[in-house]
Amino acid sequence: MAHHKSAQKRIRQEAKRTQINRSRTSRIRTFIRRVEDAIKAGDQDAAATALRNAQPEIMRGVTKGVLKKGTASRKVSRLSARVKALSAAA
Repeated sequence: MAHHKSAQKRIRQEAKRTQINRSRTSRIRTFIRRVEDAIKAGDQDAAATALRNAQPEIMRGVTKGVLKKGTASRKVSRLSARVKALSAAA
């Protein structure tokens, strides 16, 4: 346990930050899952809509420091490629 006031404050701030980051990460995962579910169902329109909703959420994760820029770009790129392949298959 921390003995200094500044260290105790740091622990409190870190707990708050962790909670916020965890919820943000969870929200991003939910948006990604919606896209993947639509892809599995084979619904191209729903997948495209879900992807349009997921992209800003994923990129917001970069701005907030939850994801790295390359990771977010890779996720968006792979999802969009899967949605595009779905439309080509139909």
